[in-house]
Amino acid sequence: MGRMFKAILVLLLAAVLGTLGYAYFGEMTADPVEIRSPVALPDLAPAPAVTPAPAAPAAASPAPQAPAQPAPATEAAGAGLTIDRRLLLALTLGLWPAPPALAEAPMSAIDWLSTSVSGVPLRPGGGSVAVLPPVAGEAPVSGAGMVERIGVASLDSARNADSLGLLPASRLGLPRGLWGATPEVDLAAALRKERLDTLPAVQGFLLELMLAELDPPITPAPEGQNVLFLARIDRLLDLGALDQAMALLEQAEPSDPEIFRRRFDVALLLGEEDHACEIMEKTPAVAPSYPARIFCLARRSKWDAAMLTLGTGRALGQIDSETALLLERFLDDEGADGATDLPPPARPTPLSFRLMEAIGQPMATTTLPVAFAHSDLRANAGWKTQIEAAERLSRMGVLDPNQLLGLYTQDRASASGGVWDRVSLVSQLDAALSASDVARVEQVLPAAWDLMQAQELETAFAAMFAPRLLDLPLTGAARRLALRLALLTGGFETVVQTRPDAAAEEPLLSALARGDTAPVEAQDLLGLTVKRVFDAPPAAVPEAYAGLVPDRLGEALLAAVDDISEGAKGDARRLESGLTLLRKAGFESLARRTALQLIILERRG
Repeated sequence: MGRMFKAILVLLLAAVLGTLGYAYFGEMTADPVEIRSPVALPDLAPAPAVTPAPAAPAAASPAPQAPAQPAPATEAAGAGLTIDRRLLLALTLGLWPAPPALAEAPMSAIDWLSTSVSGVPLRPGGGSVAVLPPVAGEAPVSGAGMVERIGVASLDSARNADSLGLLPASRLGLPRGLWGATPEVDLAAALRKERLDTLPAVQGFLLELMLAELDPPITPAPEGQNVLFLARIDRLLDLGALDQAMALLEQAEPSDPEIFRRRFDVALLLGEEDHACEIMEKTPAVAPSYPARIFCLARRSKWDAAMLTLGTGRALGQIDSETALLLERFLDDEGADGATDLPPPARPTPLSFRLMEAIGQPMATTTLPVAFAHSDLRANAGWKTQIEAAERLSRMGVLDPNQLLGLYTQDRASASGGVWDRVSLVSQLDAALSASDVARVEQVLPAAWDLMQAQELETAFAAMFAPRLLDLPLTGAARRLALRLALLTGGFETVVQTRPDAAAEEPLLSALARGDTAPVEAQDLLGLTVKRVFDAPPAAVPEAYAGLVPDRLGEALLAAVDDISEGAKGDARRLESGLTLLRKAGFESLARRTALQLIILERRG
């Protein structure tokens, strides 16, 4: 088939798309032809933000259902036009042989983001034309007469998003000029470093940095826009902090393609498919990719337009073979009756994840990035699945501990081993505390702690039970454990002030909580390191950060976080430097809480 003939066919397809309701994404206000889809796709109920309540949002909608009987191809004049979906799909896909798989794009910082933004124009016409790839053996076609594509952007899009935030800098004890003279690209690279296995106190500090309202760096990125803002968003996605990420993204100008694709994906991960498509509809300055367009056309029950778009996308080489098969199944599951299941995507994205769910092949999230775990908090997920997802998010510090407690105590454990042992012991401890049964608490508490410690859920466990444990007259090992749990909470300083016997039970921990370790002796290398940091006020900035403070304080703090995380694995010099800088920079409470966690949690990498 000649290249010119292909071009004509593509333009004909484009014209049909405009006639068949493709105006949903354009400026047309009326469809010249009525499209009747026998089946409407049920709406997906959006998942709510994480709350202390254990209840989860409604289940996702099933895969789209094809009509039981094919509709006639045409009707009487004036009665509109109904197109058989399976016939239309076969016709549109049959026009072209399947293109070779697209070359894999470079891995982004968040390599699971959907390719929801395309450089291909939204629809042919209006000054844009489709450009076909060259055909082997044919001479290149001259570009004479081709209309150059013109980019259109909102005047507001120039506004830099780097200064956006959810938390005032003053509330966090941060100077607004924290980033100072550090080049924006260097900060973005530092923020994107993997620190998912660090201490909870440090993780919480990083989360606050991502949400803080700070002035942009003095030296902006030489290329691109919102580089630091996108790095902050990607860090939030790494942590699974989807609600916070969406709140930030909604403040930014959506016409930036990279901001758009993150908003689209976060909405999908939160189970808000209709909101994701609404974002697309309200962002005309960004051209969505073919798969994203097809998904949203189907969500709006524009089946025929979705099928034609699929055929056009394949013809133009804009849809890889794996995605094309998934979209075919999504649009025509009746034709897939009796067919073998599709293999899971090689690199799942939020869009492919939702498409797999819609065709009745939901993917397990346990091996996917933690952001996907939000999907398992919904009511249609099994109880065990919900608990495991809540535990993953709790380890990242982005789920309210009360929500995890609500899931643990929702019902009786139906089996033993693994998660069921945690359900059983946490429920028993909760019941014993509610009944003020001291003997039972002393019996259950150590076993429950051991199980939660093995899952690195100690700080969530402390938040659940520490205040209630302090109210009971416990003795022995249970009393000492209750004190340690209380020292893992944000009220550690108050605990030692109200417990006169704390110094005798835990000398170093109590001294550290008070901020005066000089009078106590260390029992090991970690204790000696902690004493060197806290025995006296820091005299000077540690040598490792001397060239960064004060003009590049934010960069120095990020380096200190790295040093603390690595120092916890046994590098006493780096640990001492990192903790000392936190104190010198005015983060005394953070430094103490971090040191308390180092000792109590026994994290050694």
